[in-house]
Order: sequence, then C-alpha cells, then structure tokens
Amino acid sequence: MFTRLKRQELQNALLRSPSVVLLGPRQVGKTTLALDVALPDGGYLDLESPEDRNKLSNVEQYLRARLDRLIVLDEVQRLPTLFEPLRGLIDQARRAGVANSARSNGFYLLLGPASLDLIQRSSETLAGRIAFIELSGLHRLEVPSGLWDDLWVRGGFPQSLTAMSDADSVLWRRDFTRTYLERDVAQFAPRTSAELLRRFWTMLAHLQGSTLNMAQLARNLDVDTRTANGYLDLLTDLLLTRKLAPWHSNQGKRLVKSHRVYIRDTGLLHSLLGITDMDALLSHPIVGASWEGHVIESLLAVAPDGTQPSFYRSNAGAEIDLLLTWPNGEHWAIEIKRSTTPKVERGFYSACEDIQPSQKWLIYPGTECYPLGDGIEVMSVHAAMQALDAAR
Repeated sequence: MFTRLKRQELQNALLRSPSVVLLGPRQVGKTTLALDVALPDGGYLDLESPEDRNKLSNVEQYLRARLDRLIVLDEVQRLPTLFEPLRGLIDQARRAGVANSARSNGFYLLLGPASLDLIQRSSETLAGRIAFIELSGLHRLEVPSGLWDDLWVRGGFPQSLTAMSDADSVLWRRDFTRTYLERDVAQFAPRTSAELLRRFWTMLAHLQGSTLNMAQLARNLDVDTRTANGYLDLLTDLLLTRKLAPWHSNQGKRLVKSHRVYIRDTGLLHSLLGITDMDALLSHPIVGASWEGHVIESLLAVAPDGTQPSFYRSNAGAEIDLLLTWPNGEHWAIEIKRSTTPKVERGFYSACEDIQPSQKWLIYPGTECYPLGDGIEVMSVHAAMQALDAAR
C-alpha cells in the first residue's frame, strides 16, 4: 500500500554485504518490506513458527542447500544459536562465488525487534559480514499529504495509521502496547515488571521533550536509579523511546549534560496520555512537545547515514532544538515551532554564534518556505525532509 524509502537502501545493503539485519519495532512493516525485496525468488522462515524452527534443526544442512537465493529469517532473536553457523555458511558461499564468478553477497536478511543483545551478538559473530538498517514508522515522504494530520495523531505504524476510525486506531495502539509489555519485555528482560514498565513509559510520555532527571523518575516510580535506567535502556533498545544526547565540546561554556527523552512514535505517545483525536491533542498541554517529537523523528528518518543528532542548550539559555552533525563535522541547526507565524528566539541566535552551523532551519506546520533573515530558512516539514533525503 505504501512505498518505503528504505527499500532501495535495503537492496543496496544486500548488494554489498552477505547478510543484513533489518531492525525495528513490531508491526512497523519489516516483514512486508523484506518479502517485497526477497520474493518471488527468495525464501522465508518465521522463527516464531514451530514448523519453520524445526526446518532449522540442522541449520547448516538446510541453508547450505539454499545458498543460491536470498533467505529471510524473521524473529531471529528466537534462535540465538543461528549466528555461528551463518558465519561458516557465508564464508563457504563467498569462496564458491569467487571460484565460479557467482554472487558473494545478499545471502541472508535477518529481521527482529531491535535489542542491544541482538546487535552485539550478531555483530561479534558476523563481524565484517553484516550490515544494519533501522526501519521506523511511515513518514511524510511515504504517505499522501491527506494523511499527514493522521500521521501526527495516530503515528507511523501502518495498521494504526490506516485504521477505519480514530477509535479503531486507539484500540490497535492499546493492544500493541499491552503486547509489548506482556510478551516482548518478558522475552528480552524476563525479570522486568510489566506493570512498573507501563507506569514508567507513561511517565516518559508526560516528559516528552524534557531533559531527564533519572533520580526523580526513580523516586516517583519507587525504584532505584539503576532500575529506572534499565527500563529506559530497554525501551530505547526496542526503538520505542529516543534519548537525544546533549551536544558538548571543549568551548568552555556551561552546557546542559542531561539527555532529552521522546516517545518516538507520536501515536503511542498520545495513546499513553489518553489522547484520542486531533481535537483532544490540540487542547492538551503536550501538543507542542508532541509536534517537536514528530518533526525530529520525521527528519531523522531520512537523514543521511552517519548523521549524529543532538540538542544544544547552555546554562545561559542558548538553545537549538535539533543539531545535526554530519560525518565531516558540519553542523545544521534546526529550530521547531508549532506556529503559522514562527519566530526565532534570542537563544537560537546565541547558540548559532557558538556552533557556527552551515544551515539554519526553522520548521513550522505551514507549507511555504521562505527566508527569515540572518541565514535562517523557514521550511515546512515536508520540504526539510526532501532536502535531507536529497543529501543522502
């Protein structure tokens, strides 16, 4: 139904690497994208299926007979012993490919909900033989403009976005949240209390876009700071929350050092806060922070590989909502305002004097783009995303 921009990136990764891991939350569209790339010639195994797991009772024998095609292995975290034999199979296939002038890449596409453990395990075992791609929810370059308001309110999960009504979308997101807490969290962190994590997740929703005070969060949850940090790391590893790091250097200025936290999908944010539709969102105190998070995730979904996101804030009040640092060290400063007549505050000018960015953008909900002065460009979300995508 939707054309994913990651499709080309995934195809390119399979051309240059023997195995690729496609990571992302459940229901974000990983399997649909993988099958779109792999079929009709490739193979597919769902490792949550006992029947498919049984086919891999002898992993090497089964996969060795299928080295001539791309094999999609879904829910790979269900079979953690898989990575070791994959290394030998990849090396064997590469040697055969060199000898016979056949392909030497694009053998395996592995899918799974993101987890630090999964990334570390596969990276160590398949070092030099693997590439990683993160798939986020749908964004504005992938859906028609008529769905952009729904995209903000309902979020980017395809089933939530395309639900028949706001009520159906809310029910889907509630079920999704419950499934994560009762099933996936138990799988990745079996000693974690689902109820405590739900409360913690809801607290984070109320703090959307705020700097973190983990000690205060822990006290409110009646747990120790180490436990609270573990909860946050788990939600971050599952790509459900984002910890936006503060930018820092040796400039000698006193800068904020705490991370900012965002619920990455605004549909989940609104569900956690009981916001059901656009009217409820526009009258809620979180509306500005929700819009800011929506813009940040939209831009990062299309930012070039290697771009490092952060925010800038000094104790003197100089501030940049989103600072993109390119691999060559170049900075782009982005201010986000939910106003049809956006203005830049003095703190942004002060921050730009400190950073000296090459690009200065003011993102707003309108559709026109125009210069504001002092090198600042007022841009729509869609235009900013197009500019970042063109720079890939």
